[in-house]
Amino acid sequence: MNDSPQHDIAIVGGGMVGIALAASLASKPLTKHLSVAIIDNNPLLGRKNIIEKGHPPDPRVSTVTPATISFLKDIGAWRYIEEQRHAYFDKMQVWDYTGLGYTRYNAKDVDQDILGCVVENKVLQSSQLSCVQESDLQKTVYPARLNAMDMLPSSSLTGLGEVPSTTDLYMRGRLAKLELSDGNSVYAKLVVGADGSKSRVRELAGIKTTGWNYSQNAIICTVEHTVENFTAWQRFLPNGPIALLPIGDKFSNIVWTMDPTEASERKSMSEDGFIRAVNDALDYGYGPHPGETSSQGSLSWLTGDVTISAKERFETPPKVVKLSSERMMFPLSLRHAKDYVSKRVALVGDSAHTVHPLAGQGVNLGFADASALSKAIAEGIALGTDIGETNLLKRYEAERKPANIAMMAVLDGIQKMYAVNFGPLNAFRAAAFHGAHYISPLKKRIISYASGEQSLPLFS
Repeated sequence: MNDSPQHDIAIVGGGMVGIALAASLASKPLTKHLSVAIIDNNPLLGRKNIIEKGHPPDPRVSTVTPATISFLKDIGAWRYIEEQRHAYFDKMQVWDYTGLGYTRYNAKDVDQDILGCVVENKVLQSSQLSCVQESDLQKTVYPARLNAMDMLPSSSLTGLGEVPSTTDLYMRGRLAKLELSDGNSVYAKLVVGADGSKSRVRELAGIKTTGWNYSQNAIICTVEHTVENFTAWQRFLPNGPIALLPIGDKFSNIVWTMDPTEASERKSMSEDGFIRAVNDALDYGYGPHPGETSSQGSLSWLTGDVTISAKERFETPPKVVKLSSERMMFPLSLRHAKDYVSKRVALVGDSAHTVHPLAGQGVNLGFADASALSKAIAEGIALGTDIGETNLLKRYEAERKPANIAMMAVLDGIQKMYAVNFGPLNAFRAAAFHGAHYISPLKKRIISYASGEQSLPLFS
């Protein structure tokens, strides 16, 4: 056992959120010299990841909020992202297939330049990986899977001498032991589960989850227009929303949610048939365009200063002319871990929570987790605390759990509200669209919340 590597932190999962945590630790004076293990059998982690230019965008993208962009700038990753393909957007339009209402958002409504930026996941990951590779962090990549995790109850280190061995520290409960699929063992003071919705770390730590599967699948793909798209579009259809997100160079990303049977049909249909279906779904298919309404007058006592976007008319998204990637399909669910931490274990990203993709918030919650956990670790080091102690890790949980639950509740509520085609509910949805479009204080709250601020739209 004395020959087995010992680290301060073992991050299980080298995806976007796991690497974000490593990059965040590398950027802080108190944590930049830590010994960090990254356990993931993705071969790209072991070498400099080069994004090939000239290829169409990968269909796996993320919409990062201004708060996430600020985090990525702080850890030094944004400068790498700006060298690659990305697409800022300053406008968004959301509407309903019934034609009863629509809402437009403009960054200038809240005196900002952008509402968000769409970036390919591989660009996000490689940019953060560059930060880690060029840092002083003592990082080791283990190309393996986690098989088992053990830790013993804490006991005194008295009588072990000035430099206890790895064996002694493990036997006294000061290290977790990780057994890997290649037969090796790794020891760490803190194990971070960043290994996704089916987290092995969460399972081995005995942390339970609550949640449910939506009877929906999402199809994602890259499409091409004849003109560049600068707006994020989302239309709610009877079986789920369709989103058209700009990704630069006349490309857009499609995220289309529907029931599993329809999703299978859409995935297998001809390219021409799929393009017709997408254009139909973003135009007159399923129902009319929203018309001009008299809601602005009836809501005038609530509106306050009229926002720029309240004066903007409904627009039709740019036509799709070509399918530029494969169509990928995945099931949708909501899952939430009952605990984010236990002794020597912390969960971040999808290991702790999965949400409906309708507002593109999933990865932003994960980046916020990484930021908060790295801050808690730095505070523990400043105080001379064992970074694997539950009391320290609870600070991270206390910061992130309420914020994540609030966002999950909002997204789940929206999903359920649009899952039913019922006259009175349709009228309520129309009223919600009009309110969000014309009531300036509400609109500003919604934009600020979606941008990464912690206050809920109605309750602060």
